[in-house]
Amino acid sequence: MKNRFGSLFILILTAAIWGFAFVAQVEGMAYIGSFTMIGVRFFIAIVALAPVALILERGRVGKEERKRTVIAAVSAGVVLFFASAFQQFGIQLTGSAGVSGFITGLYTVLVPIACYLLFKQKTGVNVLLGSVLAIVGLFLLCSKPGEGLSFGLGELLLLIGSLFWTAHVVIIDKLGKGIRSVHFSWGQFAVCAALGIISMFAFEQPTFTAIWEAKWAVLYCGVLSSCVAYTLQIVAQKRSDPTMAAIVLSSESMFSAIGGLIFKIDDITALGYVGCGLMFAGIVVSQINIKRKARIDPLA
Repeated sequence: MKNRFGSLFILILTAAIWGFAFVAQVEGMAYIGSFTMIGVRFFIAIVALAPVALILERGRVGKEERKRTVIAAVSAGVVLFFASAFQQFGIQLTGSAGVSGFITGLYTVLVPIACYLLFKQKTGVNVLLGSVLAIVGLFLLCSKPGEGLSFGLGELLLLIGSLFWTAHVVIIDKLGKGIRSVHFSWGQFAVCAALGIISMFAFEQPTFTAIWEAKWAVLYCGVLSSCVAYTLQIVAQKRSDPTMAAIVLSSESMFSAIGGLIFKIDDITALGYVGCGLMFAGIVVSQINIKRKARIDPLA
């Protein structure tokens, strides 16, 4: 029981860290560009995660395990870069932590759908119900009284980013067997950082002064959101039910909306918050396996 509540607390803390990261990303965009944010935050992440990898995964590693880890890290790192890029540009255009968090969170609903379409993995009625709730919620979130649907470029980029987050989860699921978890994480962060830094110098004009102005945002995203939260997730999920863990971690979207309110950077209508509630309900429902109870024949 003690381990159960300890794991629950760690998962909630992880979701909160990830949720408030959307606030940090919005704040950081006031000083630096999207590619600069990606490059710097993931560079900080690999520096912070290096000692964690050495401590948690010490010892010799086999050639085959090393090969699988490298392949998984490179594949996931490339997809992680595109997911982060679309998300970051979407955040820049919407300027909303809440909207960004909830649209990004749709990947939780999309993963089982993608697995069914690509690999014919069976999906339940819970996923269909969750999808309907999420779609209706997204419609309400992007609707404004008197203006109708306001689904702009920012929301579209966030939605495309959600598709890449879906691909990221699927890649980890398919390539994540028999690899060193923390070393894999460090590797994908390194690939993402490299692509971000290359793009930063190719498309933006970063300055040390601007990066320094955004220091708290990039430090939060690099150290807490990437290094600390990922490590906490590994620790908690080893001692908790995977379905419960997925449901608790999906509250990341809720924390992004709370962060947007606390720091007064969001302007979501009452109808929008109803949409947020439906999207969150859809995310949670999609993680609950609804099974029919076996019918008992009284004459048997």
